[in-house]
Amino acid sequence: MNTSSDSAVLLLSCPDRAGLVSRITHFIFERGGNITDLDEHVSDDENMFTIRVTWDMQNFTISGADLEDAIRPLAKEFKAQWQVTFFDEKPRLAIFVSKYDHCLQDILWRHKAGELYCDISMIVSNHPDLKPLADFYKVPFNVVPVTKETKAAQEQKELDLLRENKIDTIVLARYMQILSDNFVKHYPNQIINIHHSFLPAFIGGNPYKQAYQRGVKIIGATSHYVTADLDEGPIIEQDVIRVSHKDSVQDMVRKGRDLERVVLARALKAHLEKRILVNKSRTIVFE
Repeated sequence: MNTSSDSAVLLLSCPDRAGLVSRITHFIFERGGNITDLDEHVSDDENMFTIRVTWDMQNFTISGADLEDAIRPLAKEFKAQWQVTFFDEKPRLAIFVSKYDHCLQDILWRHKAGELYCDISMIVSNHPDLKPLADFYKVPFNVVPVTKETKAAQEQKELDLLRENKIDTIVLARYMQILSDNFVKHYPNQIINIHHSFLPAFIGGNPYKQAYQRGVKIIGATSHYVTADLDEGPIIEQDVIRVSHKDSVQDMVRKGRDLERVVLARALKAHLEKRILVNKSRTIVFE
């Protein structure tokens, strides 16, 4: 990411009309901002304009604390949904995982390599198996066992941990538990899941077996935001790989795991760099 820590980013969507890009860029230019990235799109079927613009705040005449108030009249005129954020503080990330280590390994490695703009503050698991991996990367590891009878109480314990550690974003790196509606509502569009299937096909817990039984020629992986509806949240990233009649269920699982790591990493990177605009059940992911 080529964004400095003094940068601001605006995500905005509104009904399309002439002059929107000009008005927004002039707002930034006239106040001393230097635009470093801009991407915009107009949806023809809905006539909706969307934009992501980042700019250097170093010589900007409006402080970060006052920026929302300054933008609000323009956004009201446009009848826009919008948010402005800054890169001065790295998002604090919690990773939820069970026993599969491939996605967790990949995130920790990419973070160490400097690919992910965040602080990995904690790992939460319902099993102790992956603690050695967390210890290797020096990330606090919290074991919170979950059973059907203890689920509500244990989720509250997890929420308390997240609040105490000021967590912004949660990644479900093959966390084999379904989060309750009560949990999800605390982090709208802040919980990222990886599903080992090309959603909306083959939802649920055993999609590779379903795919094998149907004789599919392509398998995929999907990363999406978590909502109250299981595996139906707004999709962030997807990818596929070809399979054939020669591939067993185990072959599909092996190939699928490679996809899962890459797809989750792409989705997380886009989220951390504030490149995702959620519009109802869909996302716009800016390049």
